Amino acid sequence: MARDPRFDPLFEPLRIGPVTAPNRFYQVPHCTGMGYLRPQMLAEMRGVKAEGGWGVVCTEYCSIHESSDETPYPCASLRDDDDVSNLRLMTEKVHAHGALAGVELWYGGHGSANLYSRATSLDVASLPNDATLGVPAQSQAMDRSDIRAFRKMYREAAKRALQADFDIVYVYANHYYLLHNFLNPDFNRRSDEYGGPAANRVRLLREVIDDVAAIVAGRSALAVRYSIPRDYENDPKGLLECFSLIAELPDLWDITVDDYGYEMGSSRFVREASNQEAMRKIRSMTSRPVVGVGRFTSPDTMLAQIAGGIQDFIGAARPSIADPFLPQKISQGRLEDIRECIGCNVCYAHDSLAVPIRCTQNPTMGEEWRRGWHPEKVTPSHADETVLIVGAGPAGLEAACTLGRRGYRVTLAEAETELGGRINRESSLPGLAEYARVRDWRIEQLARMPNVDIYPDNRLDTDAVLRLDSQHVILATGARWRSDGVGRWRRQAFAGCEQDAVIGVEQLLDGFNPGGHVVIYDDDHYYLGSALALYLRAQGAGVTMVSPQDSLGGWGKFTTEHRPAMRALIEAGVQVVTARGLVEFADGRAEFECVYGGARTSIAADYLLPISARVSNDELWRELDARRDEFGTAGGLSLQRIGDCRAPGIIAQAVFAGHLAARDLGQASIGPKRDRVVLS
Repeated sequence: MARDPRFDPLFEPLRIGPVTAPNRFYQVPHCTGMGYLRPQMLAEMRGVKAEGGWGVVCTEYCSIHESSDETPYPCASLRDDDDVSNLRLMTEKVHAHGALAGVELWYGGHGSANLYSRATSLDVASLPNDATLGVPAQSQAMDRSDIRAFRKMYREAAKRALQADFDIVYVYANHYYLLHNFLNPDFNRRSDEYGGPAANRVRLLREVIDDVAAIVAGRSALAVRYSIPRDYENDPKGLLECFSLIAELPDLWDITVDDYGYEMGSSRFVREASNQEAMRKIRSMTSRPVVGVGRFTSPDTMLAQIAGGIQDFIGAARPSIADPFLPQKISQGRLEDIRECIGCNVCYAHDSLAVPIRCTQNPTMGEEWRRGWHPEKVTPSHADETVLIVGAGPAGLEAACTLGRRGYRVTLAEAETELGGRINRESSLPGLAEYARVRDWRIEQLARMPNVDIYPDNRLDTDAVLRLDSQHVILATGARWRSDGVGRWRRQAFAGCEQDAVIGVEQLLDGFNPGGHVVIYDDDHYYLGSALALYLRAQGAGVTMVSPQDSLGGWGKFTTEHRPAMRALIEAGVQVVTARGLVEFADGRAEFECVYGGARTSIAADYLLPISARVSNDELWRELDARRDEFGTAGGLSLQRIGDCRAPGIIAQAVFAGHLAARDLGQASIGPKRDRVVLS
């Protein structure tokens, strides 16, 4: 298909200093959980994005010195010749597809605990470590000799960036790292030439920009990543004033807001293009090209950014993860094939756990080198064989899509009237509407596959499966929530769990309106508890949320959901009780036990909603497994269960399980490669 000409502005080249970007699609620096530990995985992943049409592809934050050590998080590194060699793997992959490669030179300051290097971190002042781990350590306040040493670090790193063939070299001045802290009067209380008025606070950043510019002049572009206030009309820290003093120095500005939870916010709380007014302000203050993010998923929104003069490039991290081929699909007029980011932040969560990033929408993310998976290419079917998939939730839909693309004859049977499984229920909750994209994209793809037959409202039993004579059977029958409280804190059912006033998650999501006062016991610690609480409040019910952990929805800290979810709960009037484990429900009261001291408390409740563990819907699997010989005698070749039917997990894991099963069918599995140093 031909590209709609109205999108042509997205594909116009643009000069950045001495280099030219081939289009306006710019993968900004973003974390990967790969970094210096997994250079081959990192290079292949970035290379796939360049292949997909991103005109600029950048590293993640890249350490320039041992005193900027982010261990256990594996950021990129450019400290020595070995780092140069490793990062050249990436630039070669990116350049092979005609894209520019950018590197973000980073010094963490008090945000770096230096747990591995044990070096002393430098910063504008002696500040306590405030990174995720909150290590009890402080930075050293920089004197003039430290400032000279710091500038030398940047110059040496810029030289190494040229050796690694980077086209864009960043000075990193945001996110409460060292250079940003010099700009910020909350941290910078110095009385020397680097403190006080804006001209002094911006001095070090100006000096570093000048230093790096002298190194890269004529060979690479100089970019600066800079934070401005989310509420740019209220600038108590003077960040815009500082910006005005250096607005024309670099070749490109990469702009973020100084509220990382907003910049990187989950779709539950932050909409697409949420930063555009702040971006418009910056664009009016400089003649240099500007790029910023906004979790852009709509080509029309992207076009509006360029055509409206809001910014010069479409900056993206998460959308480039969900669909590395997004630019190419717009260019080819294949808008319906774009896998839109759902803003779940599972990618960010995995980096926060110090492992390679994953993606709910794109199960190949992080597996490009390790398993040889490509987001747009699959191996054709190994034989003319049939596949029956039972269950059309996220795992079943993904398996059907991938097997259909491989050319198998697929039958997809779903017990319910609508395809989607858990997606149908959960996406109806407050803030979770974009989760429906997991279902909708796959249904759209399946509708164009003549080799896939879909049968909704078709609950199959064991005899029906055997009668269909499919050579391969994949069970993706999902899981259901327990209502007896068994989970992380409890290992057996609580007393009184059989009462009618104890309601299950599915019962509520299927339309039951409890009214009165509901106590939610949340031992799941992810998004569902807070989403259900907000849903019940919208229905008029009173809600108290109780958790055995010290805070509600604790895993949401990894996805940036925790703080906004807590704010939403408090504003909605939800009562919050923590560090209490459920013991009993009787006579309209839920009894809890302090998880530390054992003291008992009780809360009056018309209904109790436990959210804890789930149970696999594996009855069909167990019956078929018991008749495996009969299945084989009838010509069956493989029988497997996937996703929640095998082991309940998050939606991203279910999609991955479906993709893995489909990729592996008929293939000799040799397992994933390990990106590691092998000593001989």
